[in-house]
Amino acid sequence: MGPILGFIVWLVVAAVVLLIVDRLNMGIKVGNFTNAALAAIVIAIVAAVVEWFLGSLLGLALPGGFLGAIVALLVAAVVLFFAARIFKGMTVDGFKGAFIGAIGIAVVGWVLNWLVGLIF
Repeated sequence: MGPILGFIVWLVVAAVVLLIVDRLNMGIKVGNFTNAALAAIVIAIVAAVVEWFLGSLLGLALPGGFLGAIVALLVAAVVLFFAARIFKGMTVDGFKGAFIGAIGIAVVGWVLNWLVGLIF
C-alpha cells in the first residue's frame, strides 16, 4: 500500500474509532463523521509537525518503539482535547477522555497495520 493510500485509510479508521468511542460513552462526543474526520486530520498534521520538530531540530529519532508510541498518544490526546474547543458539537470530558480516544485510535491503527501487513 502506498503512503498516500495508507494515510487516507488511517484517517478514515481514526474517524471511525472516534465515532466508536463516542458511542461507547468513553469521554468523547464527536457529534458526526465530519467532526471525527477533521479531528483525525488535525491529529495527523500535528503529529507530523511534532515528529519533524523532534527529529530535525532536536535530533531525536522517534520512528517507533515505546517512546514514539508515548509521544504519538500524548499528541493525539492533546489535539483531541483542544479540538473539542474548536469543532461545534464535539466535547471531551477532560484529558482522561481525550487520552482514552487516543488509545483507541492507536490500538485500532496498530491492529489494522498488522492485518494489512499480513495481507500485502
